Amino acid sequence: MIAPLPEGPEFARQGLNLADSSLGAEVLEVTDEFFAPRERMLSPEPAAFYPDRYDDHGKWMDGWETRRRRTTGHDWCIVRLAMPGVLTGVDFDTSFFTGNFPPAASLEACYSPAAAPDGNSEWVPLVPATELAGNDHRFCAITSDQPWTHVRLHIYPDGGLARLRVYGRP
Repeated sequence: MIAPLPEGPEFARQGLNLADSSLGAEVLEVTDEFFAPRERMLSPEPAAFYPDRYDDHGKWMDGWETRRRRTTGHDWCIVRLAMPGVLTGVDFDTSFFTGNFPPAASLEACYSPAAAPDGNSEWVPLVPATELAGNDHRFCAITSDQPWTHVRLHIYPDGGLARLRVYGRP
């Protein structure tokens, strides 16, 4: 079963998905990926669901999925965008994640063209903590005029995201 792609707002229809792995975007770091690996979240293909598919960690899910947190804090990942770009919006896609989606997500960005971000990198909030629903697309506009090379996705506190699409222009 393949998830339908909604038409979405203008930024999704007009912008380039700079978090598309087929263009060179890559997840550099994650706090956890026990249930589903990071790479799936950046796939250019719509999310898929296979009712009878299981792997060593349980139900196979098409996206990035962390295990449940029983401590304080939350999970996050850092994505190197396919190219530097001015960001116009994001789609937090929870297709097929129904009981295991994160209740909220936020997005930060930094400009670090020479190397991966480190502890001295300046992260700028672009999307505050935003409520998510299961099996849904949560589109959020971004207002920023400067180019960014990396985004940091925070999920609160844990769960799964089928796709992260970060729209903008190079």
